[in-house]
Amino acid sequence: MDVAFLSETLQKLLAGFPLTVNLAVLSLAGGGVLALLLNMARASGWLGARLADAYVFLFRGSPLLIQIFLIYYGLGNFPAVRESFLWPFLREPYWCALLALVLNDAAYTSEILRGGFRAVPRGAVEAAEACGMSRLTRLRRITLPIAIRQALPAYSNEVISMFKSTALASTVTLMEVTGIARAEVSATYRAIEIFLCAAVLYLISTLLITRGLRLLETRLSPWLAGNRA
Repeated sequence: MDVAFLSETLQKLLAGFPLTVNLAVLSLAGGGVLALLLNMARASGWLGARLADAYVFLFRGSPLLIQIFLIYYGLGNFPAVRESFLWPFLREPYWCALLALVLNDAAYTSEILRGGFRAVPRGAVEAAEACGMSRLTRLRRITLPIAIRQALPAYSNEVISMFKSTALASTVTLMEVTGIARAEVSATYRAIEIFLCAAVLYLISTLLITRGLRLLETRLSPWLAGNRA
């Protein structure tokens, strides 16, 4: 192993790290909002539930890589898309990759939230109703906080999975960590050292995310800390 080459490679890969974080954070934020809307659609009636179920089935049942390719390469084949106000965004690889990540994350997060909502004690909801809280107030003060707390352990896995999934953005020419690694391999043919450096970056990031989410889980559910110890 050439230590000097490894150090130089790490510096180059770090240049793509902000884009990796950007894609991960925005996809999780957008996916979380869309997942909440999907669960609201499920509660709105038969039609909303069927549409939400179809959406989840579609995006959970197909690979994320295929979804990125369909959005990046496929949407441009429709004249209505090219002539719409969305085309300046959809012709850019960044927005196509981000859109695919958001849509994919929403499908998985909606199922995680669905389990969290089901875990909300019926007594808590009835107590809120007895206090005269409106449906929106119950959602904001009672149902959603409890559901998020219940869903956090499973959602931690989705956060880590989505962070690693940003590597697929390199397939549509985005130069995040994996994109830079692939370019460096093409230039130097030293795949082992370069991809090892990329793996170390992802591993360290995953470790930090795991620790952060565990601290958040402990803060939201302090009575569980003793059980883990």
